[in-house]
Amino acid sequence: MAAKSFDLIVIGAGPGGYVAAIRAAQLGLKAAVVEREHLGGICLNWGCIPTKALLRSSEVFHLMERAKDFGLKAEKIGYDLDAVVKRSRGVAGQLSGGIGHLLKKNKVTVVMGEATIPAKGKVSVKTEKGTEELTAKNIVLATGARARELPGLEADGDLVWTYKHALQPPRMPKKLLVIGSGAIGIEFASFYNTLGADTTVVEVMDRVLPVEDAEISAFAKKAFTKQGMTIMEKAMVKQLDRAKGKVAAHIEVKGKVEKHEFDTVISAVGIVGNVENLGLEALGVKIDRTHVVTDEFCRTGVDGLYAIGDIAGAPWLAHKASHEGVMVAELIAGKHAHPVKPESIAGCTYCQPQVASVGYTEAKAKELGYDVKVGRFPFIGNGKAIALGEPEGMIKTIFDAKTGELLGAHMIGAEVTELIQGYVVGRQLETTEEDLMNTVFPHPTLSEMMHESVLDAYGKVIHM
Repeated sequence: MAAKSFDLIVIGAGPGGYVAAIRAAQLGLKAAVVEREHLGGICLNWGCIPTKALLRSSEVFHLMERAKDFGLKAEKIGYDLDAVVKRSRGVAGQLSGGIGHLLKKNKVTVVMGEATIPAKGKVSVKTEKGTEELTAKNIVLATGARARELPGLEADGDLVWTYKHALQPPRMPKKLLVIGSGAIGIEFASFYNTLGADTTVVEVMDRVLPVEDAEISAFAKKAFTKQGMTIMEKAMVKQLDRAKGKVAAHIEVKGKVEKHEFDTVISAVGIVGNVENLGLEALGVKIDRTHVVTDEFCRTGVDGLYAIGDIAGAPWLAHKASHEGVMVAELIAGKHAHPVKPESIAGCTYCQPQVASVGYTEAKAKELGYDVKVGRFPFIGNGKAIALGEPEGMIKTIFDAKTGELLGAHMIGAEVTELIQGYVVGRQLETTEEDLMNTVFPHPTLSEMMHESVLDAYGKVIHM
């Protein structure tokens, strides 16, 4: 059988891959996407979307428990974990089906199977019906990543879980250990803690949410502790002893090993890129710690071969992958492509309270040599936050004292994941403090705090 020929073949149909294929098709290129499991990838099926559905359920449950605070009555409040999970899976399924529709609408060929690249410009796909041979001048790697597993802490699906197990739990944990306090670990800790699990979080770094600004991390720790979580920083799980229905965790803190017992462990210690069994080494692709090395335009150094999304390294975010997918498609089509600037990509964590940030932390800005002006504004000073019953949180902004450039913005509190985009646009437009101060923010909104934080950096804050 003759090989099917395309202008572009994308391996992986996650938020980077399917977007790249669709944008290429929009630009008149003949595009194909190869996917071995689910359209939409990990993000849509086992990551971003289903976790947000779970967290929404726990958020509503938390609000129901606070009904009295709003003058309402709610008695015998409870939850059905199976129904919560069923809703989450339904949301993921609905959106996955939508991806299939979008690909069909844009005339993208979908091949379900396992891909390898036997030679430059060639893709071999092992499908249920046999092997399909495809050719293209351009191939885009969008194979994503998977959970990292540490020796001795491997998941078994019963006592020790990865994010996949945590999304479809066999039971509700009573005493839960979460290893790792990045976005994935903290989101699951927040979900299960809100539903009543006695939750402990162990973080090897000196603070929770270690990629965030230090002030935000400190605020988050205080909030999590108030909610009943136990936070162990500068700590390491050295060993897990598994027995029937329980796990004894050996946790090293300050040079001493403590033994704690749990019934469930969630391991969230990072990710590794899916670079195996693709034939990359033979092609001359450079791989660094399970990630493909690329330039700012996602080129691998091998002619016609690109890598986008998680496989191409940090930040490991769906929106970064999608933007890279569009950029690569436009580059291949001969358009003027705009490279992704990692420092202008927002990070969002949907725990309670939410956390969002873009740009440099205060410490990083100073390390880079900037003379900075820093503004802060608390949620307690905002009318909408008080009306919502969400007075705990803060917004922090960092400016270059010489030029007024917005270097970074960091938030914690209700709905900050929806607010951060204002500062993202500001950074993209190279906004200065004057532009932000002269902008009229609507009242009453949470966004007014964004304005006040900027004003505070320059000694002009009104409501504090």
